[in-house]
Amino acid sequence: MNQADVLILGGGLVGAALALALAAHGLTAIVVDPADPAVTLAPGFDGRASAIASASGRMFEAIGLAPRLAGLGCPIEAIRVSDGLAPGALDFAPEPGDGVLGVMYENRALRIALAEAVAASPNIDLRMLTRAEAVTRDASGVHARLSDGRHARAQLLIAAEGRQSPTREAAGIRMARWSYDHNAIITAFTHERPHGNIAFEIFYPAGPFAILPLPGRDGAHRSALVWTVAASDAAAMLKLADRAFLAEAERKMGGFLGRLSELAPRSTYKLGFHHAARITAERLALVGDAAHGIHPIAGQGLNLGLRDAATLAQVLVEGKRLGLDLGDAGLLQRYERWRGIDTLMVAGATDTLARLFGIPGALPSLVRRLGLSAVQALPPLKARFMAEARGESGDLPKLLQGALA
Repeated sequence: MNQADVLILGGGLVGAALALALAAHGLTAIVVDPADPAVTLAPGFDGRASAIASASGRMFEAIGLAPRLAGLGCPIEAIRVSDGLAPGALDFAPEPGDGVLGVMYENRALRIALAEAVAASPNIDLRMLTRAEAVTRDASGVHARLSDGRHARAQLLIAAEGRQSPTREAAGIRMARWSYDHNAIITAFTHERPHGNIAFEIFYPAGPFAILPLPGRDGAHRSALVWTVAASDAAAMLKLADRAFLAEAERKMGGFLGRLSELAPRSTYKLGFHHAARITAERLALVGDAAHGIHPIAGQGLNLGLRDAATLAQVLVEGKRLGLDLGDAGLLQRYERWRGIDTLMVAGATDTLARLFGIPGALPSLVRRLGLSAVQALPPLKARFMAEARGESGDLPKLLQGALA
């Protein structure tokens, strides 16, 4: 197709999920992405894994993606937070019958499931290895000249291109941004003892050390690791021999999972914060990392993007039913208002946590442990934190409640 309801630039996890959400309601999308699927779907491409919050999981069910992910994830039945290895850990665990907090998936499994679902949808035209070379947005609509020689027309342009979104920059949207001078080291390993479907977040002055449960493989227990280190140490951490890296990781964990082995390839990325001053412009909406990028301290980055997708889908579907142009300024203002408070609060909370747990010294550590103990002892406060972890707080769009808009 050369004309669709929307043109989505970026076919990653958020862009593809948004296309599927719109397609489930009968809207059409052209999705353009310069990536090579032979690379992004290959084993070991980036080694990342993501926690899909329970609300995001309900969205996957509503748009028909859940069957393609069946059996590929590991449920998160509890989250244990501690300040180093000191006593006083905070445990988040839902009541019996309340369901799990979320599910851990390797990003490759998510990408494959999304790619298969997109390919099977008659309402989505996916064009990989393709760029938008020129885009015009005006009162008449959106027109793009693509690198494959074709042209695409739509009522609305959606930027899902990630943190370095060229569309956002071309639109002149200002950003608040800063660097944490830290890198995340990403990998996975097998371990001697079972993880019990528990995610562990151990805070050190250099940053969080997160152990995330993965499905077993060939009878072995497996977990993913997101290890925050000083940016100056990242290159050396990647060069460490596997045995030395695993020994250091085991020391950081206090050995509670037993001996570590079978280290997966390691990768790293620099940690930073960015937040767009606005997420809409004339016939333009930003979603996912194009709109906001947060510290991975709470594992909410992808879920925040999926909340963008669910909200924008509902706004556009309801606008379509009223016969409105999907690029209507009133519709875009509604999306902006709906997402503005949530994204700002989550971004602010993660930034505050990252700074609070990064203060070295015995006194700050004591204060943090007292704070964790206080939350542990106050069920209403603890329930609020769990609702945030599950993505169930605030004014939820229908997809995050498990229903079509």
